Amino acid sequence: MSDKIVKKMNMLHIEGFNCSESVLLAIVSEWGISSELIPRLATGFGGGMGRQGYVCGALAGGIMAIGIRYGRDKGSDVLARDKSYATVRELFSRFRTEFRTIECSELTGCDLTTPEGVAKHNLAYQDTCAKYIARVVELVLELTNQ
Repeated sequence: MSDKIVKKMNMLHIEGFNCSESVLLAIVSEWGISSELIPRLATGFGGGMGRQGYVCGALAGGIMAIGIRYGRDKGSDVLARDKSYATVRELFSRFRTEFRTIECSELTGCDLTTPEGVAKHNLAYQDTCAKYIARVVELVLELTNQ
């Protein structure tokens, strides 16, 4: 992965963006895409879906990026849908193989539904989420041939 995108991801986090927002912003920036809807549409996915600890927000950001790249504009476009689904499945498979889970609470070891868990997570960001964000960005760019 290029130094440029690594710096971009780090800056996004320093600016206060969550994992989902950071992944989506980094990828679409690499693709030369900007929209006022990004990062807004990714905000609620941070912390495993609104700090619930479910699916990793970095993966959610990656899924949204895949949708931007391969998603469909018409309900009848099953080829675009199937390409998107297949790419998402491959992203999940590779991530799960490498990290053994896709669940935020298991990846971070934090209960993000509590103030204590959020505080612990904020202190441990560099040891946890930073590597998941970087890996998802790397995988999405690889899977979309970028």
